[in-house]
Amino acid sequence: MTTSNSGHSASRRDFLVKAGAGSAALLATSALPARAAAPSLAAGEDPLTLTVTRIAQALRQRQISAVELVQRCYARIDLVNPKINAVVATCRERALAEAQLADAAIAAGKPLGPLHGVPFTIKDSFDTAGVVSTGGTLGRKDYLPGKDATVVARVRAAGGILLGKTNTPEFTLGGAARETYNLLFGQTYNPYNTAYLCSGSSGGAGAIVAAYGAFFDIGSDYGGSIRGPAFANGIAGIKPTYGRSPRTGHIVGYGGPFDTFQETGPLARSVADLHLLLSIIGGPDGSDAAMAPVPLGDPAKVDLKKLRVAWYTDNGTVQSSQEVQALVKRCVGYFTDLGCKVSADRPPRFKELVDVRTRFGNADGGDHMRRMLKQHGTTQASPGLNLGDGVGVPSAEFTRLCEEMDAIKSEQLTWLEQYDLILCPVTVRAPQKVPVEFLLPASTGAGYGGMTSEYNTTGWPAGVVRAGTSVDEPGLPLGIHVVGQPWRDDVVLAAMAYIEGKTGGWRKPPI
Repeated sequence: MTTSNSGHSASRRDFLVKAGAGSAALLATSALPARAAAPSLAAGEDPLTLTVTRIAQALRQRQISAVELVQRCYARIDLVNPKINAVVATCRERALAEAQLADAAIAAGKPLGPLHGVPFTIKDSFDTAGVVSTGGTLGRKDYLPGKDATVVARVRAAGGILLGKTNTPEFTLGGAARETYNLLFGQTYNPYNTAYLCSGSSGGAGAIVAAYGAFFDIGSDYGGSIRGPAFANGIAGIKPTYGRSPRTGHIVGYGGPFDTFQETGPLARSVADLHLLLSIIGGPDGSDAAMAPVPLGDPAKVDLKKLRVAWYTDNGTVQSSQEVQALVKRCVGYFTDLGCKVSADRPPRFKELVDVRTRFGNADGGDHMRRMLKQHGTTQASPGLNLGDGVGVPSAEFTRLCEEMDAIKSEQLTWLEQYDLILCPVTVRAPQKVPVEFLLPASTGAGYGGMTSEYNTTGWPAGVVRAGTSVDEPGLPLGIHVVGQPWRDDVVLAAMAYIEGKTGGWRKPPI
């Protein structure tokens, strides 16, 4: 049974559903080649620490059964979750039933797909059929969706086995300085040091993947909510190009004036896994009208030596810490050594873009947030949720803000034509201790974050991979922010993989 610091009942925290049509449907998916030449699970190796690609191969080679792997994942969750409070619901009975079907399928020579038998978790902001999906809001504490979100359905159709849901602030937007916190499940903690934050809003996802209780998770990113947790938890994550990965079935889905800020994408312990997962979850779904049928390029075909690289350590508003600056410069050096054309530069009018997005986001006085509370029947909002002042701007000012934001985005896109890649900070400093308060003092400027939302506004692909370890906050991971041209997610992933190879990427936390 999953437990947590929030002390909520086992019936909600360990919701059981029986295997049904969803499990049987997995058997109908396409088969993969029978076996790879070499074993993927070495003697004495902990299978939970393998990459998605390697564990899927080990399952197809019958080096480990799906039932054993699911049981091992739940044992790991039971060990670490009371300390980090990352997993807020499980579906053990169904997961084990699906694992039995996966083992039967592999015995019959009919693997279920590229994720055959791989256990995963999903951010609680995504709908999961028959499994409680709260979005971190009290009004949905017992909500059972009738169907999976698009990205969940695609992962399950590829053979993945859902273990449960991971913590998120209310509506993915309500954690404030506490980052991943809500009134339903409380605070999520960093697996490298539980006195510290795990970032948000995909904080539960980042924490349990880093703690190797799940092989991957799917997050959402409205202002840094995939990249912040990848940074704080020492894993890899990508916010793909706007229009690549559907939001259908996410609590903040397609539509509305703020639609273009939101993307969905994978979190895993290896960059190669991000490419595999993005190839599975991406593409139009007939519901999210912003999606485009743009193929995902192959990172292995990117010629790194030819990349034109820009880099910076401040965005014109805030300056990152000395150790974050040093990490960025060290990663820049890897590309300098390759012979890349490297320039200290950043997109123009960065500060103006941040300012106009802030004014645009507050233009309705918080009415959109109050509508969400009403829609989901929530009468008590989490203390970190920004409900605005109830005073919107005149329509003439709103349309002017739209025009100003688009003009800056166009200017920045023109600037980007001279570069293939941007290397920059994810945040201004290392992960911080869990604060008592919810709102940071005004003197902290952009707070813990402040370096990621620009690329939600532009819609450019942006990823994070671990590239070092903090001295300022000993033992805490540090990551590098890698940004590319629209639809060149392959370039971003190739550069992330190169950095990962230089630095070693994910490391086991002490928990």
